[in-house]
Amino acid sequence: MSGPSRAQRLIGDISPKLAQLTDDVLFGDVWARPGLSPRDRSLITVASLVTQSRPEQLRGHLQRALDNGITADELAEALTHLAFYAGWPAAVAALGILRAVVEESSDT
Repeated sequence: MSGPSRAQRLIGDISPKLAQLTDDVLFGDVWARPGLSPRDRSLITVASLVTQSRPEQLRGHLQRALDNGITADELAEALTHLAFYAGWPAAVAALGILRAVVEESSDT
């Protein structure tokens, strides 16, 4: 990847250290560990973000999940399942974000 990372673009100006930790520890170490596949990590992360109602972070992780091999249909099914555990509003909001991410992905 050339240029600044997503973390650097989002928060690097206000918190260079948190951006560095995000790049080096979270995505450089935790996401690279062999115990789970990137696909599994994406599904876990999406589920966690939905249950916590974190729409800003969810958008990027839904795209990452698609990039890691989870289909839009699988994500929609996971979000439907989560409606019973995270709550209907959280699932409906997440489905709206998924729709936008899929539409943006198909435009490129």
